[in-house]
Amino acid sequence: MNRTEFIALTAVILFVAFVLGWFGHWLVHRFVRVKGSDMNELDSMAQQLHDAEEQRDQAVDYYQKRESQLTNNLHQTEAELRAAMEGLRDARQEAEELRAYIERMNQPAETAEGGAPVFRRG
Repeated sequence: MNRTEFIALTAVILFVAFVLGWFGHWLVHRFVRVKGSDMNELDSMAQQLHDAEEQRDQAVDYYQKRESQLTNNLHQTEAELRAAMEGLRDARQEAEELRAYIERMNQPAETAEGGAPVFRRG
């Protein structure tokens, strides 16, 4: 095989490789090609996904605001409860003091040596 035949054979082999590659590329794209109806369906699905994400974001915002409101209500209610418990504690203490005072006042009066009653004040 001389030099000219070798160059011609190499050119033919490269051309056949090119044709086979082009045919393979065409064949792959022929089977993988997206049809117009499929593209419309994909666009519709993308729009639905976008809408769903938007709704999810709105729901997350709503629940975060609601959680904040409920937390504030809880803190306010706890503060009111503490104030009420403190008021109740003060009222119980005052009632106990009044009971003790009434009991002291209702005890039988002690008499002095002369028979006159002696009253004691607390």
